[in-house]
Amino acid sequence: AGQKPPTITHELRGQIPPMKQMINGLLIGLLLAIGVMFLLLTANFQSLKLAFVAVAAAPAVVAGVLIALYVSGSTLNIQSFIGAIMAIGVAMANAILLITFAEQARRNGMDAKDAAVDGGKHRLRAILMTSCAMLAGMLPLALAFGEAGQQTAPLGQAVMGGLIAATFTTLLVLPALFALLQGWATRQS
Repeated sequence: AGQKPPTITHELRGQIPPMKQMINGLLIGLLLAIGVMFLLLTANFQSLKLAFVAVAAAPAVVAGVLIALYVSGSTLNIQSFIGAIMAIGVAMANAILLITFAEQARRNGMDAKDAAVDGGKHRLRAILMTSCAMLAGMLPLALAFGEAGQQTAPLGQAVMGGLIAATFTTLLVLPALFALLQGWATRQS
């Protein structure tokens, strides 16, 4: 078609600009939420390393959400962002539970590696019950049953994908990261 004449202007209108603005706002909100959780966990644990270990589950949630959306053919939209936020909330709760028990065992005299295994062993049932209950609750939503099921399906798919990835990360990666980072830490506050 060639070059556009200089006197002609164009502007994108409709639902696309507000949707892009909303997605950008949700992304900023998600990143701010993770940052605020990191600061709160740092204050609670009184340790940057333990807060980092807890927040290390968040990238697994994001990866799980993106994989689930790709496999299901869904798009990244408001529903899937809400699902990602929900999955991050449950993943953080599980990670905090495991790290709290592992750090308590380490402060009571256990080696960091043994404390990580002990924390995972004692909190395994609680973590699996929380994750399985959330997965079971999201399954009908993810399968798009009922009226308008296609509209809310990305929420369930995002939660399920993020939670599956977060559960494996919490049970397998976080104990190893805890043992690695707390291996040389002192036992005193």
